[in-house]
Amino acid sequence: MKAASPFVVNKMETRYVDNDEDNYSDASSSLAPNGSVVSTVPDRHGFLGGAQYLNESKHMISANKTIERERKWLNMTANWDKQMIRSFKKVQNRCRKGIPQSIRPRAWLYLTKANKLLDQKKNLYFKLCDQPGDRKWIEDIRKDLHRQFPYHEMFVDQDGTGQKELFNVLKAYTILNPVIGYCQAQAPIAAFLLMHMPAEQAFWCFVSICDDYLCDYYSPGMETLIRDGNILFALLKEREPKIYKLLKKQSIDPIMYMTEWFLCAFTRTLPWPTLLRFWDIFLFDGVKTFFKMGLIMIKISLPEKSYSDLKKRFPTMCETLEALRNPPLHMLEEERIIKKLILLEIPEDTFKYYHMQQSSLRRKTKETKKIRETDVF
Repeated sequence: MKAASPFVVNKMETRYVDNDEDNYSDASSSLAPNGSVVSTVPDRHGFLGGAQYLNESKHMISANKTIERERKWLNMTANWDKQMIRSFKKVQNRCRKGIPQSIRPRAWLYLTKANKLLDQKKNLYFKLCDQPGDRKWIEDIRKDLHRQFPYHEMFVDQDGTGQKELFNVLKAYTILNPVIGYCQAQAPIAAFLLMHMPAEQAFWCFVSICDDYLCDYYSPGMETLIRDGNILFALLKEREPKIYKLLKKQSIDPIMYMTEWFLCAFTRTLPWPTLLRFWDIFLFDGVKTFFKMGLIMIKISLPEKSYSDLKKRFPTMCETLEALRNPPLHMLEEERIIKKLILLEIPEDTFKYYHMQQSSLRRKTKETKKIRETDVF
């Protein structure tokens, strides 16, 4: 199994370049500031303040190039199924370069296959909205509405359209999938989607993400999340043994720092321009993108080169968890992170190996538990 450091930019990584004349750096925008500003005028993403507010934007794409890239995406979505069969790598490449803002809602709809759900189940969303829903879930949802991006113009007003639509999307999902119901971590994902598309489209994208991309993440007990946390830890041992050793010595389980990353699909973690680009890639490549971003987040949060330096800077669990939960914002800048994400290769066989390993361990644990329960009775 390959264990070479994935964070070194390899000059041989030319397979990500296609014949398009634009490159990855063309899609960059700006750094996220510290969020101390509250404005009466929203930034270009709709934020009036908070950590996601952008004082200014660095537009690095010319109008002509933007139009050209939009045209390419419109052509792709017009023949989407054929493009995914015949030009799979090209579609992936263009997702990695960043989807044009004006095309993003349409592209995300197709990437998640929510367009097919929308066609197959016309008007079902509105019928679900008209139903009362389970009182337990309704109360939980209402408690969380005001917490979702409160500085965004769409959600700043408690009685505004944004919070009403967010309530409807979350309630409708609990009726469609009563086994899962509602999990607090779903709310920022639904809110994020509503910022980009109409409620009905956002709902079916949300359904696809919860039921397909993040299948079983929100199930009671969250066994799938725990399994994936252990897989992340195994990948860390392989890629960054010094950091792995520190976390192991301090008894820091993955669930203590990666839960919000994975459950919220990084919507509460990454600066907005970086988050948009991350989702462009995530919706194409799937949940393996979480593991890649997770490794990058750990690496930039605990940057010391030697184990002794790590121990000096992060002597206890307290300092280590604080660093993991608050990565340096300047290191999360769009251009920097997206390049790392693209160049970080984790073979499919590696994922399969660790998945089988963790599934086997979980089965053995359950069997042992059953034996102990039998012995008690």
